[in-house]
Formats: sequence, C-alpha cells, structure tokens
Amino acid sequence: MTQVVDRSTDAQEEPRDAVVAPGVPPSALDPATRTATTRDGFAVLLVAIRREPWVFAVSTIGSVLFGALTVADAWVLGWSTDHVLLPAYRDGEIGAGMLAAVVALFVGVALLRAVGIVARRLGAGIMQYRMQAHTRRAVTRQYLRLPMAWHQQHPTGELLSNANSDVEAAWGPIAPLPMAVGTVAMMVIAVVQMLATDLVLAFVGLLVFPAVIAANLAFQRRSSPLMTRAQELRAELSEVAHESFDGAMVVKTLGRESEETRRFAEIAQRLREVNVRAGRLRAAFDPALAALPSLGVLVVLATGVHRVGTGATAAGDVVTIAYLLTVVAFPIRSLGWLLGEFPRSVVGYRRVTAVLEADGEMPHGESRLPADARGGARLELRDVAYAYDPDQPLLHGVTLDVAPGRTVALVGATASGKSTLTSLVTRLVDPDAGRLTLDGVDLRDLAPGELARAVAVVPQTAFLFDDTVRGNVTLGADLPDDAVWAALRAAQADEFVAALPHGLDTRLGERGTSLSGGQRQRLSLARALVRRPRLLVLDDATSAVDPEVEGRILAALRRPDPLARAADASVDDPAIDPDVPPPSLLVVAYRKATIGLADEVVHLDGGRIAARGTHAELLATSPAYAALVNAYETADETPVPPTAEETR
Repeated sequence: MTQVVDRSTDAQEEPRDAVVAPGVPPSALDPATRTATTRDGFAVLLVAIRREPWVFAVSTIGSVLFGALTVADAWVLGWSTDHVLLPAYRDGEIGAGMLAAVVALFVGVALLRAVGIVARRLGAGIMQYRMQAHTRRAVTRQYLRLPMAWHQQHPTGELLSNANSDVEAAWGPIAPLPMAVGTVAMMVIAVVQMLATDLVLAFVGLLVFPAVIAANLAFQRRSSPLMTRAQELRAELSEVAHESFDGAMVVKTLGRESEETRRFAEIAQRLREVNVRAGRLRAAFDPALAALPSLGVLVVLATGVHRVGTGATAAGDVVTIAYLLTVVAFPIRSLGWLLGEFPRSVVGYRRVTAVLEADGEMPHGESRLPADARGGARLELRDVAYAYDPDQPLLHGVTLDVAPGRTVALVGATASGKSTLTSLVTRLVDPDAGRLTLDGVDLRDLAPGELARAVAVVPQTAFLFDDTVRGNVTLGADLPDDAVWAALRAAQADEFVAALPHGLDTRLGERGTSLSGGQRQRLSLARALVRRPRLLVLDDATSAVDPEVEGRILAALRRPDPLARAADASVDDPAIDPDVPPPSLLVVAYRKATIGLADEVVHLDGGRIAARGTHAELLATSPAYAALVNAYETADETPVPPTAEETR
C-alpha cells in the first residue's frame, strides 16, 4: 500500500515508549491514581532524567557550582567585613595586600560562578529540546501505527495539539530543573553555614520556609484545573482552525467567513479568559513568594541589631546571615518557578501518554511475499464482516476473488460499503470477522512494509503535497525521471505536466490547488503506478477525468507492463513477456464506460454481494443493478422544463 508513506530520513526508529522511563509508567500519572500535582510533576521530570542522564548531570554540576560559589560570596562578604571594612573604619586606612586579596576573592568567585551558569543553562536547553524531539517522534510514530478507526475518533486539531503544545507543556519544567537542583544544594550549604554562624538568627530566618511551602500548595491546588482546561481549549482551537483552513473553498464560496470567524473567536475568547485567570493567579503568587524571604531578612536584621547591642553576636555574623537569607531566597524562588510549571506539565504529559498508550495498534507477522513475483497478485476475501458501530454492521459475509491480472469492478449505492472494502483490502483497518489474503498469505501475517510493496491504493480524493511534480510522484523514493515520465504517460498526465512552467520541477502549491481535479487524480494515479504494484485499488479515482481519458488509462492498466507500454501502446516491446499478467485491478466505479472494461462486476447492496458477473450479464439479470448504473444516464436524459422567457 503506497498511499501513506513515511518520508522521514531517520535511520534509527525509537521504541514506542521512548519517553517512558522504566519504573515510571504513564499510568502512575493517571488522574484516578494521582495524589498530588507535585508528586506527578516530579515523576514527569524523572522520565526526562532517566532519558538524558549525562546532560542532566552536566547541567546539575554547573548549577551546584553556581550555588556553591554564590554561598561563597557570603563568606567573602563576612570575612571582608570583619577583616577589611571594620579595621578600615577603626584605623582609617586599608592595607594594599588585604585590598588585593578581597578583589581576587570576589573576581575568582564571580568567574567560577559564570562557568556554572553557562553549564547549567546550556545543559537545560539541550535536555529540554531533546525530550521534545523524542516525544514528538514517538507521538508521530504512534499516529502512523494506530489504525484508521482510532484516527476517526480523534479530531485532527486534538492530534496536532498532542504533538505540539502538549509536548511543550510536558517538558516545560526542564528549563528551571537544573537550576532548582543546584540551588537546593546552595540552600543546604547556606542553611548549614547559617546554623554554624548563629543558631538564633538562623532559626528566625528559616521561619520563612513553612510560609513558602503553604503558598506553593495553595497555588497548585487552584492552578491545576485552569491548566487542564487551557490545554483542552488549545486542542479545540486547533481543530476549528484546521477545519476552517481545510474547508476554505466551502467557507469562501458560501460566504461563511463571518460565521467561521465568530466560531474561532468564541473558543479563543474562552481560552483567553482561562489564561487570564491563570495569569492573575500566577501574578499574585510570584510577588508573594518573592516577598516572604525579604520579610525574613528584615526580621533577621532587627533581631541581629538587638543581639549585636547585647554583645551576643558580631556585626559580621549578622551581615553573613542576612546575606545568606537573601541567597536562600533565590532557591525558594527557583523552586517556585519549577513547582509553578508542574500543573501545566502534568496535564500535557497525561494527554501525550494517552496517545502513546492508545490501543488498536495493528500487529504484523513475519511472512513475506516472493521478491521476484511478477504480474498481478491474487486477492481473496472470505466471509469478511466489518462495522464502524457494533450496533450497525456495514459489511456482512463478503466473499470475492480477484485473480491475477483480472479487473473487478465494485458497484453499489452510497454507503453500501465500497470504500470500506478498499480500506480492508489495503489494511487501513482489519475486519471484524473473516480473512483477506494476498497470494494465499493473510494480510495480518505479512511483515511490515510487505503490503505496501505489492499493493497501491488511489483514493477517491487525491491529496498532493506542497512539493514539485517529481516529489509528489516519487514521495522521496529514489526513482529515475524516466520511470516518473512512464508513470505519467500511463496515467495520461504527461502532456499537462510537460506544459507546466518547469515540468517535473514545478511546485504545485498546498494540496495541488494550481491543478484541476482531474489533473490531481491523474498525478495520484501516477504516484501509485511508479511503484509497479501487483494489485492496484482505485476508489472512484478517475471520477474527475473525462470518459475518453479514463478509458485510455484503464486500457493501459490492463496491459502486461503499463509503464513499459505507456510510451507507445501500439508497439510491442520484445522485452515484455506477454504471458505475465498485468496488475490486478479492484475498481470502485459508477460509469458504464469504466464498468464495461471490467472482467467481473460485483454489485454491493446493503453491505452484501447482491450479484456478480459481467456488466452485460448483470444488466440482463439484476434489475437493481440495472437501475443503479442507468440512474446517471436517466438523470441526464430527463428534459429540463423551459424557462419563462423561452415560452413567450
């Protein structure tokens, strides 16, 4: 099957659980089992640490170095106060040696601290962007693995949000993580030094910690619901935007611009309101967190002045502890930044892991089709049943064969199951009952990639990338231009491609909007033919092509080698073995000209095979079939009532 092609150039594929560390299963973060946002936030960070241990180690060492040198500033300041500043006031002069020592100490500490800052920030950035890349690749691969039934239950905007904003939110706390870890070490060192300097002043200063913890808990409890709702609204906003852009033709031609703008504005306004509420909460939290250590410093200074006056402590000790408390304030703020990111991070990670843990992945076997097989493949369906809704079965016991080199046309009314049958044949979905085989091998037993090598599908709606003609036909495969032109000739697309400004190098624009519907369908057909499939599935793939061109296309496909014969159909190529059957064709059709070229016609009615045979046989023996295929011609032959002007 060649409709979906992985255009990635990555040589190594990461495992499905690339972002889930051992011992921290995503289920541990489920809302039903979580006990606190803080615990879940640290569990998310543990995933990143286990994934990137060396980068985390380097950034943490840099942060610890920064923290230790910041604390060293307090010692330098206290030592300078007692040994340089106070003696200078007492003696009226400063020794050159002592002054040089103080300058050297401050400069040395500053330089080492700068090294720590660089290592911390560089490591945090690398770690964060690597985790985002790992997760996006894992989510994208999961999207490709999940069956179409799963995708049909999830809006495109939600999937875009999972792979973008949810991933960014999940790993947002990585940026402040190394700094927080390093500043914890700084806080421990500072607290130990405070206790060693003066127990009373240290106790007074450390009273700020319970207040900080209480403020963080209150913030998380109120912000988690807001972050959850904000992420949901981002997904809804993406879905509305995607629908509006995807349906631009409908919106423009029916004059629905104002309605679409209003629909987008309503969700955007709700998202704005939630973000404003979250911003107000954060705006109240951050100043309170910053003010608490400052209040602690004032209390320490007031207590210190009294103790210096009574001779219980030295002035340098008061300065040291006051400065250390300002140093401790920085770790408190950094922890606040980290904890403040947890609500959004946990919500984003839950949404991402919901995709990574989604059921429905299609298992593959290890069977392979013969590598040297030539000609059409044999397709067999036995008692196949399928339902999108268990209460409303769509296909019932469908059994049919497509012999090598034969053309089978599927004909049926709307919602009779034709397109669903093509999805089963190309294994976009698996049947609820029965089996499908290709050359005697069950499709579910084929190794990954085997079906795509033998089967190509051309869907009803042709999709083209914003790429060149060559890129749209090859989809990144290493194919020579001669093969591309041969496929274009077989699809009757060579003439209009040659007339384009740059031929194969002409860019087609998003979704190929510069081409007509019939031209897009023919390029989509060439995309399938260039891979020389042994079974070609056409789901009403020539509906926008005029009947004459359609007849030439189908006639070319019924020859032993459509690409080799495409250059000149009237000349027999001796290199072509006439005994090798052409590709097998399964065609969803409604035109008599198309149906008449089929070796066998299968009439689907209500999800069952109502009749089968040649077109002429069914016209003679099946009234329902005859009424269906004649419906379009009957409509065309219905006389149009004359206008009022014509009757005058």
